[in-house]
Amino acid sequence: MFIKLLDSLRIALYGAVVAILLLFYQAWEKEHNTVTTFSTLPITNGSASYIPEIKEVSNEAKMSTAPSAASTNIKVATNQPIIHVTTDVLQADIDTVGGNITKIKLLQYPATLHSTQSFLLLNDSPDSRYLAQSGFLSSEGPDTIKSQAVYSIAQKNYLLEPNQQEITVKLYWQNSQGIKITKSFIFKRSQYNIDMEYHIDNQSPKPWDGHLYMQLLRKNSGENANQNRLSTTATYFGAAISSPEKRFQKIPFTEMRTKNLDKIITGGWAAMIQHYFVSAWIPDNTMPLQYFSHVTDDGLYTIGMISPKISVQPGETITSKSKFYSGPAIASNLDKVAPSLKLTIDYGWFWFISGIIFWMMQHIYNVIGNWGWSIVLVTIIIKLMFYHLSAKSYRSMSGMKKLQPKIALLKERFGEDKQKLTQATLELYKKEKVNPMSGCLPILIQIPVFIGLYWVLIESVQLRQAPFIFWIHDLSIKDPFYVLPVLMGLSMFLQQRLNPPPPDPMQAKIMMLMPIVFTALFLNFPAGLMLYWFVNNTLSFLQQWVIMRNIENPKNKKKRDNAK
Repeated sequence: MFIKLLDSLRIALYGAVVAILLLFYQAWEKEHNTVTTFSTLPITNGSASYIPEIKEVSNEAKMSTAPSAASTNIKVATNQPIIHVTTDVLQADIDTVGGNITKIKLLQYPATLHSTQSFLLLNDSPDSRYLAQSGFLSSEGPDTIKSQAVYSIAQKNYLLEPNQQEITVKLYWQNSQGIKITKSFIFKRSQYNIDMEYHIDNQSPKPWDGHLYMQLLRKNSGENANQNRLSTTATYFGAAISSPEKRFQKIPFTEMRTKNLDKIITGGWAAMIQHYFVSAWIPDNTMPLQYFSHVTDDGLYTIGMISPKISVQPGETITSKSKFYSGPAIASNLDKVAPSLKLTIDYGWFWFISGIIFWMMQHIYNVIGNWGWSIVLVTIIIKLMFYHLSAKSYRSMSGMKKLQPKIALLKERFGEDKQKLTQATLELYKKEKVNPMSGCLPILIQIPVFIGLYWVLIESVQLRQAPFIFWIHDLSIKDPFYVLPVLMGLSMFLQQRLNPPPPDPMQAKIMMLMPIVFTALFLNFPAGLMLYWFVNNTLSFLQQWVIMRNIENPKNKKKRDNAK
């Protein structure tokens, strides 16, 4: 029967919401309750690097061949000093062996809620190694395929003073033939991007040739290790590259194990992505670079790039510049560093809706300074945007509720003749100007908005550890006392009581169980999502109650009867 079909459609929509939320819950639970797993591959002393092999080709525009294999016998000097740099937003360690960044600590992001320790992004711990390496490969040095340069330094500790806007860390290398190289890192106030410059001064009697390389190496370990799987809902953990042809391309660790990346790109970047944070090398956008990936024997996943041959004639000095970003995935920051770098913030299927929602939330937060109230106000704005559509739906549902006695009479009149009963019911709907399909509209509208907001709450680092009021200290994790999920379930139950019950007893029981099912499903979801759903349900209930009260008002009834 047509009526049962409509009720079945409504239940199917609720079922679809349940299925979507179940997928989200599984992904979210894995994200927040992962067991740290580490590579079982052995760690070899001095092999914490991957230096790409270079093979010269006649046509330099084609670049060198892709790095084929890691050298497991790279010579690394021991007991060399480490440079410590502190700015207002980060602490960094630079190893004088290779001039590589071996630690980035984000001073404005606690490791966990209420922790006094800052979040450690890059590190040189054997079981969770995550490094940013760069160098010049040349038979004359500073780096070769078997060894890294050992740089000399003027000082070991750098601190950005209150009256300083930037500090420059310089490392020096030279050989006996007269090749002098200065590697500089420029740290700026309130910025997570680091400018890097190579000054190559050739005072030797013959040309110097070298290849600039930049790469990120990390273990597939830590809090995000178990997220490296094919899933449309889990936050991404892995590598990515960008090119003018494809602005954002994921390079999963699983893909790295099966094949090496080999692609020539001009004007791109290479990054390692994890939940809330990103690190990326951004080279000179005028030079074609060969992008590569590799997995070393000791379990380091590498993504990087290498330049064609750069020649410096005797008596000549050249400068090579690039950028390195390592910090929170904030769109406004990433936009300033490189084109399309903000795409590392993955908002999922409904990214355009997520972008609009976050834009509204951000502007409201800039005024009121609380992300929880920002969610509340955005929910109100969304309800106002769909007010007339929802009102039409609620009037139709109210009309259907009033028609229940007449539908019952039609059942008695036509008995088992389902065809005549359906035809008579449709004529009744047409006469009373009731659209039974409109009752499904609020559910359909909420699904993409709900998914969009889910990704905003999951992916936006601004909401990480963001408090609301009272017991809600972090909107990105579950309500510790489950108050919001219970309130959401109650609001859903009250709203459901205003709707006409399905004629089929089994469907009626299923609908009655929906608030309980949703409450149980939502228990461990982010508090910010529960806040949105509770406020949305409450506003919907109030709107529907007011509409139904006006419809049932005797004065309004009389006016409608006179109009007929």
